[in-house]
Amino acid sequence: MRLRTLLLAALTAALPLCAQNKPLPVGQWVNMFDGKSIEGSGWKANENAEAWVIEDGLLKGAGPVSHLFWMVEECEDCEFKAEVKVADGANSGMYFRTAFGPRFPKGYEAQVNATHRDPVKTGSLYNFHKNFESPHAPMEWFTQHIIVKGNHIVIKVNDKVITDFVDEKNTFTKGYIALQNHDPKSIVWYRNLQYKKLK
Repeated sequence: MRLRTLLLAALTAALPLCAQNKPLPVGQWVNMFDGKSIEGSGWKANENAEAWVIEDGLLKGAGPVSHLFWMVEECEDCEFKAEVKVADGANSGMYFRTAFGPRFPKGYEAQVNATHRDPVKTGSLYNFHKNFESPHAPMEWFTQHIIVKGNHIVIKVNDKVITDFVDEKNTFTKGYIALQNHDPKSIVWYRNLQYKKLK
């Protein structure tokens, strides 16, 4: 009887882990952050994990350079959106199809920048399509929505298309979602992080 009870307890404890290993459903929005745990929501920093904290249920980036990767699934064709607030003079980014690695990772980046000295502002596809006029003010919540299908990339800010770009070189075809804490002087907040697998 005791052995059966122990086996049942072990199986019950393993169920959440098994559920996490299942492929994500196609065409459904998935919540990427529960507001309570960074690691428990599937996020992992490439370095300087102390740069990421939970503040009043929000995911906050502040401190040394760090990129926080959502390790649940790699994106091929997907949608990724979040509500974002960035401090005056701060710089951040929403990466997709990016490789886990140190410093500034290889992958696409949707810029987050209202007033940082970098002229490339929010809604840009960094290194591919530049927007020089910020569609939002610092310390103002906005939504950035990325849609990537094959080599076609669309970035919307507050439902307005800022970038509509076809990457003829197919530079990045698969990789993780990540968030950027750009430098020690930058502060950024994220909430309502959502992911949708498209195929």
